[in-house]
Amino acid sequence: MEEIRLQKYIADCGITSRRKAEELIKQGKIKVNGKVITELGTKINPKEDIVLYNNKEIKNKEKYVYILLNKPIGYVTTVKDQFNRDSVLDLVKVKERIVPVGRLDMYTSGALILTNDGDFVYKVTHPKHEIDKTYTVTIKGIVTNEEVERLRKGVQIEEKQNLGNQKTYITKPAKVKILKIDKEKNQSRLEIIIHEGKNRQVRKMCEAINHKVLALHRSEIAGIGVKDLELGKWRYLKDNEIKKLTCNI
Repeated sequence: MEEIRLQKYIADCGITSRRKAEELIKQGKIKVNGKVITELGTKINPKEDIVLYNNKEIKNKEKYVYILLNKPIGYVTTVKDQFNRDSVLDLVKVKERIVPVGRLDMYTSGALILTNDGDFVYKVTHPKHEIDKTYTVTIKGIVTNEEVERLRKGVQIEEKQNLGNQKTYITKPAKVKILKIDKEKNQSRLEIIIHEGKNRQVRKMCEAINHKVLALHRSEIAGIGVKDLELGKWRYLKDNEIKKLTCNI
């Protein structure tokens, strides 16, 4: 078997994404044949070399699983949570060690994909791949056509950096339409389609036009929806859906 890069092997084993695997290597948390490896260019032979993470051997999974979950509000999308909050992994009980593809904040419901294919996670979440994500958002107040046009063209939001610093960012053009105006409740409902993955992006976009988000639901990822999936329930992705997600990668 030909040699492959260490970070790709770690991702293929479903431990984490390739980018996170690179961080583990640089932090000295990976050993190959008992030796700590910190060089990102290191290659291994999966059939001959023994790779350890936290002093436990990791092995490539032969079977990959791809799961669609309709995430309820109140669940975090982190594998390990420092506050012991309920995790989406509590809802999806499979023998494989899966991780979320991207994230949804605790107070957002809807479509979330989970898998043990680390390379798939890397490719699908990479910024250069413009995978549409569709959200239904209920906001406080009556939205105007001018505000909708601002969302379509791009608005300025704040983005937190690694050291806790803030910088401003102009969102890419989005598809936005008004679904409902409720003057009695003083609320508006919008459909927003974006292909970026900035932290809490849709909430920040609405705040940028001075509207507080009351409810947020991701209905589709790349046209794969959860309309027929009850909150808290999950299913395996079909082959054509997996192909749909990766066809442009």
